[in-house]
Parts: sequence; C-alpha cells; structure tokens
Amino acid sequence: MMNDPTISFSIYEDKETEIKNTLNIVYNALKQKGYNPINQLVGYILSEDPTYITTFNNARSLIRKIDRDELLQLLFKKYLDD
Repeated sequence: MMNDPTISFSIYEDKETEIKNTLNIVYNALKQKGYNPINQLVGYILSEDPTYITTFNNARSLIRKIDRDELLQLLFKKYLDD
C-alpha cells in the first residue's frame, strides 16, 4: 500500500486569493470606465454604498460578495506585514 502525501489547504489563503482576484477585477473595471479606482474603492469601503462601484464586468456584484471587515483586515495585514 502506497502512502499518499497529505495535502492541506488553508481556507484563509483561499479567501485571501479570492479577495485579491475580486479587487483586481473591480479595479480594472473602474479604470476602464474612466474612474479613479482607489477613490471609488475607498468611497465604497467607507460608505458601503455600492454605487461607488461600476456595474461594468459585474464589478458591483463581485465587490458586494466580499465582507468589508474581512477586506479591511486583509488590507491592514498586507500593508503592515509587508
């Protein structure tokens, strides 16, 4: 009988990757529509008003799937740990 190596997955890393991919999509959609992506994302995070995010490329729907608290935690973690 062969011993199969155990593969471990980190839910946190998967969530982090999902958030990063979503932010990239939203950022690019905002940029393509001529908005300042950073200003729009900050406005959305502070107000939770989805109209800060364009519907182009389904960006508004995607960003609303991310919990703002998780997003802020990830941003602070990345900013302060790097």
